[in-house]
Amino acid sequence: MKNTIKLSVIFAFALSVISCKDNQKPNYQYFPNMYESVAYETYSESGAFKASYGLYGKEGQLPPKGAIKRGFMPYEYPNTPEALATVKAANLKSPLDSTQVDMKKGEELFNIYCAICHGTAGDGKGKLVKQEKFLGVPNYAERQINEGSVFHVITYGLNAMGSHANQLSQEERWKVAAYVMKLKGDLSK
Repeated sequence: MKNTIKLSVIFAFALSVISCKDNQKPNYQYFPNMYESVAYETYSESGAFKASYGLYGKEGQLPPKGAIKRGFMPYEYPNTPEALATVKAANLKSPLDSTQVDMKKGEELFNIYCAICHGTAGDGKGKLVKQEKFLGVPNYAERQINEGSVFHVITYGLNAMGSHANQLSQEERWKVAAYVMKLKGDLSK
């Protein structure tokens, strides 16, 4: 008897739920914006940021003036011959301490980006020089360079050498500069 009552209650509840559905009328939709969201074009200007002149702007999306990204160390020397001479005269040193200078990584980066012209030994006899694609690549033993001047030249480039600031982070450029000074010491022996 109890089972019959339970079954009849369940059947009555199921029947009442099913009978409420009407295919002619749309059902209620809770939070319709979740189902049918407004599509926005990627990288387009947003109406959330109003410009001072009445049109949509992007002032709210820009970083404040003078902001620098996290972990970035500003390099205060400009790309001028005078700045290079100043760096050489000041004997600028690496901000990395001895535990952060990884000569193995410096050698690896040097072989990827520099050895094609400067040679793996730093003697100025890389593959492109041997094929006479570039001439006048200096031998490190013959140059008056220091760690700061090497970093400056890697950052901005010099003569036919372009800048490697886009390919190498500041820390990697200092590692390459330390490795170049090691090569200079090896060539001077």
